Amino acid sequence: MFVTQLRNAVEDEYRSYFYYKSMYQLTSDPLWQEFIRHAYEDEKSHYEMFQQLHYMMTGSFVPNPKKMAPCTNLKECAKNALVDELEAVEVYKEMLLKAPFDQAHDPLFIAMNDEMEHAIRMSTIYNGTK
Repeated sequence: MFVTQLRNAVEDEYRSYFYYKSMYQLTSDPLWQEFIRHAYEDEKSHYEMFQQLHYMMTGSFVPNPKKMAPCTNLKECAKNALVDELEAVEVYKEMLLKAPFDQAHDPLFIAMNDEMEHAIRMSTIYNGTK
């Protein structure tokens, strides 16, 4: 169960990275760009940490999944991202409680907290976009 959740997390982080990269192009507001850049850099870091954790557990990396369709509407993308980030917090919290060994704790804790921060950033973008 944990390995399956981890594999899904690797794939989700990969997709989120590219989703946010496309979202970044939809605004010229420097604050929104900083919020989005911060999120996509975190997502890349989560992807790398989770890939390493998967390798530690299975001896193999998760192959890169297909990318999501790029964003075309900033407000709609922020809304979708907000929902995804909040769902990720719940998944990572559950995984953290079931972590099979100590080395799994830190990446999950970091990602869980970052996803809460991303939810705040995406909510701010959503509420500040017309």
